[in-house]
Amino acid sequence: MEFFDLGTIFFLVAAVVIFYQLRNVLGRRTGHERPPFDPYTAGRTGEKEAASEAASDNVVPLPKRRDAGPLPQDYSAIDSFAPAGGELNAGLRAIQDADPSFEPRGFVEGAKMAYEMIVMAYADGDRETLRNLLSKDVYEGFVAAIDDREKQHEKIESSFIGIDKIDLIGAEMKGSEAHLTLRIVSELISATRNSAGEVIDGDPETVAEVKDVWTFARDTRSSDPNWKLVATEAED
Repeated sequence: MEFFDLGTIFFLVAAVVIFYQLRNVLGRRTGHERPPFDPYTAGRTGEKEAASEAASDNVVPLPKRRDAGPLPQDYSAIDSFAPAGGELNAGLRAIQDADPSFEPRGFVEGAKMAYEMIVMAYADGDRETLRNLLSKDVYEGFVAAIDDREKQHEKIESSFIGIDKIDLIGAEMKGSEAHLTLRIVSELISATRNSAGEVIDGDPETVAEVKDVWTFARDTRSSDPNWKLVATEAED
């Protein structure tokens, strides 16, 4: 009994000492305790911390690059189209400065298609096509002529043969608008008939040469890439 009592007392004393030590270490709140474990967020938190540490490990601070300003323009496409130093070249360069995507040869090819579409739409009285290709002022002029023709019960018969020659003769910026002027020589068969079917203008069997000077414009600030006809002039 005496041995049992001494052993019991020994373990009781040891338990009190251990409890006291654990209380000193674990029983105090310091304000920096971690929140309870959440199995739904622990994985995401661990991933974020790992990604953050990885990013920190892979970041190498670089010296700030001085702003060297915009890269110089490449005018080679323009210089091969119009001699450098000339007025046309200067105008084309100004347009490219405002619209870096501008390319003169591509514009001329597009103008050829637009010219044929406009000529044929006017002959056919196709107002919708004209609306998409003409500026407001030019459109109103074309439509007024179509209206007058329809009131007189006249009709144009037209066949477009093709463009013989097209030259870009003018280029300039007017504010944010780019203006390009073309001299166009085309061939077509055209005749206007009255309500009785009689030819009152042109010749339905003769190919005629037509010379026009047309100016197209586009606002370089607009996201719309299309050019519109803003001025027309017949050249004798």
